[in-house]
Amino acid sequence: MAVDHLRYDLLTQDALRGVVRTVLQDAAQKGLPGDHHFYISFDTRAEGVRISERMIEQYPKEMTIVLQHQFWDLAVSETAFEVGLSFGGVAERLSVPFSAIKGFFDPSVQFGLQFEEITDSETQENREATKQDKTEPPQMKSSAAVAPVPPSGGDAVAEENASGPAGGAEVVRLDRFRKK
Repeated sequence: MAVDHLRYDLLTQDALRGVVRTVLQDAAQKGLPGDHHFYISFDTRAEGVRISERMIEQYPKEMTIVLQHQFWDLAVSETAFEVGLSFGGVAERLSVPFSAIKGFFDPSVQFGLQFEEITDSETQENREATKQDKTEPPQMKSSAAVAPVPPSGGDAVAEENASGPAGGAEVVRLDRFRKK
C-alpha cells in the first residue's frame, strides 16, 4: 500500500472541524435558528481545554455539553470556542479547542460528526504498509464519521464518557459512500 504523504485523514478531520467552527460562528453571531441545538463532546484532558477543577474532577476524561437554551457569551476563534454554561446552578466558562472535539451532534436535523484520534502508531502503520505487497488493493480509511442522531428528549447539560445523545445512534462511516 502506498504511503499517504498528503495525510488525507488529517485533512478530512480539519475540514470537518471547520464545519463545526462555521456553525458555532453563525450561532455566536445570530443565535440558534429554529430548533437547532448542539451536543458537543470533547476530551477534557486535551491540550488547551480550560475548565474548572470542579468540572475536571466530575468529568476526568470526556464531557458532553448541550448548547440549546441556557448558554451565553459564545465566542469562536480559528482554533477554539468559549462559552458560558451552568452546571448544577454554578456558572462556568469553558474554552475548548476544536482539536479536542470528539463529537458534534445537531439532533434537530439528525446530523452528527464523530472524530477519531489519529495516533503516531497509525502513521507508523501507514509506513509499514508500504513494505507489504504493493499489489493489494488500497484500503480506504476515514478519520471522521457522519452519524444520524434521533431527536433528543431532554435538556441534559453534561454527560461523562458520552458518545452522543441517548438512543443508540448509528455511526455511518464516510467510507460507506466511497467507490471501492
